[in-house]
Amino acid sequence: MAQTTDKRIVLGITGGIAAYKAAELVRLLVKNGTDVQVVMTEAACGFITPATLQALSGKPVYTNLWDGRVTDGMAHITLSRGVDAIVVAPASADFMAKVANGLADDLLSTLCLARECPLMLAPAMNRQMWENKATQRNVATLARDGVALLGPASGEQACGETGPGRMLEAGQIFEEIQSQLAPKLLAGKNVLITAGPTFEALDPVRGITNRSSGKMGYAIARAALDAGAKVTLISGPVHLDPPVSARVERVDSAAEMFAAVKKHVKSADIFIGVAAVADYRPERVSTQKIKKTDGDMPLRLIQNPDILAWVAAQAKAPFTVGFAAESQKLNEFADAKRRRKKVQLMVANLAQHAIGADDNEVTLLDDAGLHKLPRAPKTVVAKQIVAHLAALVTPRKKNKPH
Repeated sequence: MAQTTDKRIVLGITGGIAAYKAAELVRLLVKNGTDVQVVMTEAACGFITPATLQALSGKPVYTNLWDGRVTDGMAHITLSRGVDAIVVAPASADFMAKVANGLADDLLSTLCLARECPLMLAPAMNRQMWENKATQRNVATLARDGVALLGPASGEQACGETGPGRMLEAGQIFEEIQSQLAPKLLAGKNVLITAGPTFEALDPVRGITNRSSGKMGYAIARAALDAGAKVTLISGPVHLDPPVSARVERVDSAAEMFAAVKKHVKSADIFIGVAAVADYRPERVSTQKIKKTDGDMPLRLIQNPDILAWVAAQAKAPFTVGFAAESQKLNEFADAKRRRKKVQLMVANLAQHAIGADDNEVTLLDDAGLHKLPRAPKTVVAKQIVAHLAALVTPRKKNKPH
């Protein structure tokens, strides 16, 4: 969570019931070391008070274009200079229309027009307002103008209807702000990631799986997005919310994961196999529940395809990264796996210390040798892995001698 540390952000709040989520967003940003200046429209003050946002941000809230605290009378210039981004959450349909068409009739809209920094809008409105042709025209205009749209999500709305237009949750917006402000080490790259366990069915109710939580793979996906990549995430069965901007394909078995990888790998510049793919599957799968008997049940297992080795062996293989979870002789076994499967980078960890945990300690193995990373939250380790990967994919050019 280091991207927004020491950053300055103007947080705009417009009129809508989702304004209550802005309080949590301010709390998350401030906790992460971000300087937050809140600017509210008149309508926003009808949903949440400036006093609440002032208490959370630790700074006076601005609501008026002619605020007397700005001695030169140009609050729209003073507040917009020297900030890293302007984020509007929620952004109403009316406000999005203003920005798309260059209107500036209050402090917040004027700030957006006079800015010298990135602008991010988190839409929040009724589903019919979002789907209205006028709103969609404005969305297209904003995208062409380089304005980042954070969401919206689809779900239950305050009006009682269900559909697109619901504002992202505060935590999701916080992650998207981090992503927008992070160094774009993988800009222009397509990254294909597998994550989580696989489930190999015995019958309609039973199967063979493992304890992988998917946390490391999902953290890698988040870090790759933050680094500017386009991410396709192929996920086994997990209980995690994927990053908002990732393209997600959910699978159960190793065979399904392999088929999904085959479908997407041709467009990938980088493949990262984080998933704990089952090495074996039952030879036969019963179409009916297997009934318990007095005796033992014989079970024959056959090998699953080796997805990582298959990707690395392609004629035009992407830059390939594998994960090795070992229980002993970590470096020896992981490097042997890297060489055998001919992958450019192997990430190794002790399974008993990583599976299901929120933190991890890994060693990176490549042609240059071993690079040990200290134990840290998986979100932090993921960023370090992506930074190392980016240096291998796009090495810095050496200065030519004079």
